[in-house]
Amino acid sequence: MATVAELKDGVGAKKTIPAGEFKAKCLKLLDQVAETREPIIITKHGKPVAEIVPLPAKRVDIVGAMKGSVLWEGDIISPLEDEWEANK
Repeated sequence: MATVAELKDGVGAKKTIPAGEFKAKCLKLLDQVAETREPIIITKHGKPVAEIVPLPAKRVDIVGAMKGSVLWEGDIISPLEDEWEANK
């Protein structure tokens, strides 16, 4: 049985796997790509035909990100009705 091999692309090594082995281990390999964030190239007869890559990390939309996290304490700008001792 074949194993995941390394393919040199000039920059670094990428993992490759034959299509038949990918078919047998598809779900496990998808989990591996999601966990390690490293792509895997699928080959047929030694030639690359597809690449499994992880999805980009989900970005949080800034608009509404803090909704519900702010407390309303009323009017904090107007003068207080109480007189302070320091003002006496």
